[in-house]
Amino acid sequence: MARHNDTGKQGETLAQEYLRKKGFAIVETNWRKGKYEADIIAYKEGLIVFAEVKTRSSQEYGMPEDFVDREKQRAYVRMANNYVIEHDREEEVRFDIISVYMGSTDYRIEHLEGAFSPIGLYL
Repeated sequence: MARHNDTGKQGETLAQEYLRKKGFAIVETNWRKGKYEADIIAYKEGLIVFAEVKTRSSQEYGMPEDFVDREKQRAYVRMANNYVIEHDREEEVRFDIISVYMGSTDYRIEHLEGAFSPIGLYL
């Protein structure tokens, strides 16, 4: 596996641990529907969170959340709609971005709750 794939998997694992500590239950990881994938689907108190995890070892090319452009957001919304219908879920849905910065000896997590909304994505 390429090094960047290892880094991404480490970031996803750290993001899952982070969400668990915040009281979320991890419902799915790397859930796929067609060409769409949710890194983490989590649940807490009537809320389903679809979290995109972006992991970087440096900010040289920009902030991780900057790589979740409008097309990626639209894809996430389509994927979430499929998930909610397929699993007959009625809870409120939120779209988060979790940025994981991996240093050589430590890491930092930044959680952007409600990072984007389906409203306005299709205008």
